[in-house]
Amino acid sequence: MIQGIKHIIFDLGGVLLNIDYKLTEHAFIEAGITNFPELYSQLQQTDLFDKFEMGQVSRQEFVSALQHVSSTPITEAQVLHAWNAMILDYPLRRLQILQQLRLYYDLVLLSNTNEIHEEAFNALLLRNHGMPNLGVFFDKVYLSHRVGLRKPMVSIFERVLQENGFKPEETLFIDDSPQHIASAKLMGIQTIFLKKGMTIEDDVFKAK
Repeated sequence: MIQGIKHIIFDLGGVLLNIDYKLTEHAFIEAGITNFPELYSQLQQTDLFDKFEMGQVSRQEFVSALQHVSSTPITEAQVLHAWNAMILDYPLRRLQILQQLRLYYDLVLLSNTNEIHEEAFNALLLRNHGMPNLGVFFDKVYLSHRVGLRKPMVSIFERVLQENGFKPEETLFIDDSPQHIASAKLMGIQTIFLKKGMTIEDDVFKAK
């Protein structure tokens, strides 16, 4: 790992939590929103998704908006099921890595997410690993819908550094989106970009 690091900022989806955007895409198409691929993608999102990720749109407003664009009637339960379809699992080794790293580093979680997904990924963690929420693994958790900022805004990185007293050159940021990595680099933060197929257990924190 990069030398001189005292603090590590982790992304969630695609880094700690396995996700598959295509599963949500397929679920919405099956439910009647046939143009969902045009509405949402990992790199380019419509205004609705941006606002939901920053807490500017409520859960009910988000559900209603998706119901409105559907070509066939779709229930709230169908919307929630499809939206959460992308959430897969937490590999146990990744959670063990967090526990080990916390003995030596300050750990922060920085995730673009929303209240529906927060409820789902915490329920998954409790169900599969007996942990109530991700806060048990981190010194501080920053979820975009709670702080009103989202990556790749430079301001969210500024906030994390300032509130925690981190020096950027002593901070490592791990993420699987290139635009987020680029913003962190602008702040002088050390970065590791997890390309498709890479994992923290196989490519970053390998067992000796």
